Amino acid sequence: MATSKSKTSLRDDLTCAICFELFKDPVMLGCMHHFCRKCIVSYWKTVRGPVSCPQCRQEFPNKCFQTNYLVAGLVEKVRASSTSASVKYLEKQLKDRLESQFSMKEAYIAMIREDKDKMEKIKKMGDELQGRVHSDFQALHHFLRVEEEAMLEELKREQEEMLQRLERHLEALQVAIRDVEQNINMLRQTASSTDQSVLVELPEFNSESPLQELNINLNGFRSKRIAPLQYTMWQKMFQHLNPGPAPLRFDEDTAHPSLQVSRNKTQVIESDKMINCTSNAKRFLQCVNILATEGFQSGRHYWEVDVSNNPKWDLGVALESVNRQVRVKLCPDNGYWTLRLRNGSQYSAGTQPWTPVTVMTSPSRIGVFLDCEERKVSFYNANNMALLYSFSSGPRGKAFPFFSTCLSERGQKAQAIRILHFPFECPSEM
Repeated sequence: MATSKSKTSLRDDLTCAICFELFKDPVMLGCMHHFCRKCIVSYWKTVRGPVSCPQCRQEFPNKCFQTNYLVAGLVEKVRASSTSASVKYLEKQLKDRLESQFSMKEAYIAMIREDKDKMEKIKKMGDELQGRVHSDFQALHHFLRVEEEAMLEELKREQEEMLQRLERHLEALQVAIRDVEQNINMLRQTASSTDQSVLVELPEFNSESPLQELNINLNGFRSKRIAPLQYTMWQKMFQHLNPGPAPLRFDEDTAHPSLQVSRNKTQVIESDKMINCTSNAKRFLQCVNILATEGFQSGRHYWEVDVSNNPKWDLGVALESVNRQVRVKLCPDNGYWTLRLRNGSQYSAGTQPWTPVTVMTSPSRIGVFLDCEERKVSFYNANNMALLYSFSSGPRGKAFPFFSTCLSERGQKAQAIRILHFPFECPSEM
């Protein structure tokens, strides 16, 4: 619409006021008005007296005008646009632009629908997460309330028992004191008596006290209560966490022949010689990989791995059905959901292609969370529980915790990775 108006206005501006047609060989007078050269010359021939502008009537001392090439060029463009070919071209341009604008409008409408859908999902997800947070904290609060009540009850019972023992001891001491006072009075009477026969036979009394000082362990009573209570509760709380840290063990039957597993099956390190030489279908043969003994196909599970000082590793989960005899990329298409470290600082998720993962502070412990119901595998910096990466489409079927020390570089000392148990264990000897 705007284009049509501007085009009409331009055509009017380029129309001669004498012949009412587009300028032909346009010339400009001193008053800046334009006419066809032929039209203004013919007009001035009919005028008697001084020549003037047909539009504004300004008079000129002589018949003088100037060719305007710019206007001539514009006229040619307008004239060319009036041809059928030009009209068709402009109509096509207009149609294309209209279709482009309609497409853009549809795209915006689609974006609005998507944004509204996302808003609804966020609200629903937020409500679900708030419910989960409330439920989890409610469970912890319940656990702490029960522990607090039990501890206070035990404290009250021990306190009452010690007070009752002391009260009974006090009563016994009062009775003993009365007995002793009677003995003292009797001895005084005997000492003041003038009867010699009485002095010959003195009354017999116990020289040793039948009552001893009551042994009440006040230091033990107090020390038991001022022990690191929060740490004690922290230890007990692990039994009530859902999911609690899984006490995983390495499965030596799956270990690459050059991997050495510790006695308690929680630590693994690359060895410079072949150790596990027994051949079986479960063993990884091409890469220094190993699985845990326990696999999962339901529930929610969490475990932590100590990767301190390791410049490279791979961690995650692997389907029970993965081919362990060949070397493959550790990605979901091949049955692996992993996070890896290379060169001490380059973190990436095992996708196709690799997805770089930005890590603000290099973690010494990696937490792995497997939610079998929602099919999610997430990795955390266990030092501060910051999320590193999450796979939204996790394994179907039984999956095992997966670990790889990676081959150490030539000249570098091999570093162990360790499954953490809670409360924390000391590193085991290899």
